Amino acid sequence: MTPYFEMLSESEYQQLKDALALITVYIAGADGSIDKEEMEWAEKVTEIRSYKMTDDLLGFYQELNADFPEKVNTFLKELPTDTNARNAAVEGKLEALNPIMAKLDMPVGAHLYKSYITFAHHVAKATGGFLGFFSISPKEKALLGLTMITPIVVEESEEE
Repeated sequence: MTPYFEMLSESEYQQLKDALALITVYIAGADGSIDKEEMEWAEKVTEIRSYKMTDDLLGFYQELNADFPEKVNTFLKELPTDTNARNAAVEGKLEALNPIMAKLDMPVGAHLYKSYITFAHHVAKATGGFLGFFSISPKEKALLGLTMITPIVVEESEEE
């Protein structure tokens, strides 16, 4: 566990790391089917972030990247196959992150929140469209805001 997350229990820290696999399942499965390209792109994004991220989240991404594909597959096996039921289950798991994220220092929490949102956008853009235009389906677009996670926003002057 990196120093930025030391105030959390191992279980809470794991929930934050699991969120990326859950977001992958949530966004990629929004239209009822999970494409191989979406899964591969999600894996690629976590890999890139494991070596190209600011200090506060670098170790976090390095740790979660180690078993990211396995986590996604585990969730795909454990979660309901029905899209609505699966989405409801994922939304509940993501909503449970709110009290955990509230324990983090504000700049770290804000950065983590933003990384979840941008990750969701990357997964949504992985397939479809023409030359990258209109690649986000209406069903994916409806989920992109991850509204079950309370936004953490830090004013520029608060970030150091």
